[in-house]
Amino acid sequence: MAETEEIYATKVKYDGVFSYKDFYQFCYKWLTEEIGLTVIESEYEEKIGGNEKEIKVKWAGTKELTDYFKVQMKVEFHILRLSNVEINQDGNKIKTNKGNVKVTVKGILMRDYKGKFETTPFLKFLRSVYEKWVVTQRVNQFEDYLIGKCDEFAGQAKSYLDLEGKK
Repeated sequence: MAETEEIYATKVKYDGVFSYKDFYQFCYKWLTEEIGLTVIESEYEEKIGGNEKEIKVKWAGTKELTDYFKVQMKVEFHILRLSNVEINQDGNKIKTNKGNVKVTVKGILMRDYKGKFETTPFLKFLRSVYEKWVVTQRVNQFEDYLIGKCDEFAGQAKSYLDLEGKK
């Protein structure tokens, strides 16, 4: 059984005009291409009420750093009051969306994700010695890496929404 530790958590909130489809694609591409995560969508829920939608999406993205360490990012989107609107941009009418967006980002560091040190009590003891005395600096390095990538993604998502809303 892998030992997991949540290293990072943040939320991004936005209320205004944006393209849901473009934002969804931007976030997915950023996670897969910029960070190199393998992203799996574990939940997609859509509720329609009149002209508005409520959408919940959950992603889990993972990346193996070594044969012992693995990082995981959990991203949840909760969109309220999503509706279709038309805006004027440079004299042209453009169809887009308007709504309230909340993006939750969590970063998790997984150790011994293959369970190699879980087979016997002696190996469990060796894992604790290994982590405490041998790879302490590597753990800190991977935690910093994960925090940086999660923070960068949250910043990119917020920037995208801010720029999209100012068109």
